[in-house]
Amino acid sequence: MARVVRCGLIQARCEWSSEKFALSEIRERMIKKHERLIAQAAKRGVKILGLQELFYGPYFPAEQQTRWYELTEPVPNGPTLLRMQRLAKRYRMAMVVPIYEVDMPGVFYNTAAVFDADGRYLGRYRKHHIPHCNPGFWEKFYFTPGNTGYPVFATRYAKVGVYICYDRHFPEGARILGLNGAEIVYNPSATVAGLSEYLWELEQPAHAVANGYFVAAINRVGTEQPWKIGEFYGKSYFCNPRGKIVAQSPRDKDEMLHADLNLGEIDEVRAVWQFFRDRRPESYGPIGRASIAGEAEASD
Repeated sequence: MARVVRCGLIQARCEWSSEKFALSEIRERMIKKHERLIAQAAKRGVKILGLQELFYGPYFPAEQQTRWYELTEPVPNGPTLLRMQRLAKRYRMAMVVPIYEVDMPGVFYNTAAVFDADGRYLGRYRKHHIPHCNPGFWEKFYFTPGNTGYPVFATRYAKVGVYICYDRHFPEGARILGLNGAEIVYNPSATVAGLSEYLWELEQPAHAVANGYFVAAINRVGTEQPWKIGEFYGKSYFCNPRGKIVAQSPRDKDEMLHADLNLGEIDEVRAVWQFFRDRRPESYGPIGRASIAGEAEASD
């Protein structure tokens, strides 16, 4: 049976360099840019909206500097989240809002807060898999690995899961989101050309097919000064449970992309491909044992 939900995502460029602007000014300019795009989403009837990773500033893990701790805030009562919460309520729009979270002094997470269409805070997802690699992805300097598990949030319109950027390279969590009932998985990201672009339209459609859900993949846009880690290539998209990209943004401009997703397709696909029925979890023990064995060997 058809159950159509209009979903949206926002990809945006951060054109203000930290060499020329205070971090507080960059934050305010990026929030105002997103507020305009969020209003556009509301005008177009979007019911569930996702923002990009670390949406209110540049991708600062391109360097290792403690000054970026200034952008942290508590969840759910930080100033940026309170503004987004009010917008969710005003526009009757569920929202996935990535944030740089402070949990306690010195403990920070790469987090996405989820608000329902009445503005209620439904919970958070903390990014599990934290990269630390050259060039310019020094995330272990900033983020503690997530400890929330893989929650699914029952919004007014659909059951929403969240994965964040580097998480998308790991099928295990993507499967758990499906088992936990996700109908749409939002993945806010910051990824550059020449590194993983060839995987961008491969891995996440594969997650959609393997788990029979929709994916909303979000990437930021452009180059960010003063760093030279490459071009954020946009190309945000929605993918259906058959692995088909049904709507996609360009690589070179800010955009609020929206698509009408028929959640009834989930039942149709799972009636054909019985992957959840045919799983053999009792045979997957080596996945966990390999990790334990590796830790034990390292400690010898």
